[in-house]
Amino acid sequence: MELKCYKCVIDPDITSDLEVSFVALVDRPAIDRNFLSFNERQRFSLNEDRQIISGPAMIAGLPMYRKDETFGEYYVEFDAETILSIVQKFNAKGYMQNFNLFHDENQQLPGITIFNSFISDPSLGIQPMQGFEDVADGSWFISAKVNNDEAWGKIKDGSVKGFSVEGIFQYVKMQSQKAKLTPDETVLKILDLLKETTGLI
Repeated sequence: MELKCYKCVIDPDITSDLEVSFVALVDRPAIDRNFLSFNERQRFSLNEDRQIISGPAMIAGLPMYRKDETFGEYYVEFDAETILSIVQKFNAKGYMQNFNLFHDENQQLPGITIFNSFISDPSLGIQPMQGFEDVADGSWFISAKVNNDEAWGKIKDGSVKGFSVEGIFQYVKMQSQKAKLTPDETVLKILDLLKETTGLI
């Protein structure tokens, strides 16, 4: 089945509600990448974890499956330009401590702070985070200090595994995720398959 694909965009105007305003800790990140949790002991502290989580918050150009009553089944994605606008506005509005659990507004998580945030851009010498070298240029990476016992407990026991951004977006229709073949392309595809399976052509 051919599914529609939409590009998510925001409004860079600081007064607009079209923005990313929270980062959720989730068990199944839409970007299909878990964060790395660093829990080694600090050199001069005893029995005290570093409690830092790091990983991609948004991956440029990655189609993410969605299903709802309004659009049915479809894909959404963020391009590098939109991610840049999102991160600039996110920082300008001081959202670095806006975390919740599973996108639940009633489960906000105080005590978590983004202290490192960057967009990968080789032209500026900014490479993806180690362990995520295959992620597309223009992706957003974050590291956060977790001074929240509930959240850290869920991170340590694997109940949450990654980041998921939360916001209000405008959808711009893109080319469908599964492109249709022309009649000539279809014939060539069938001939290739026959050749591979029968060896008669």
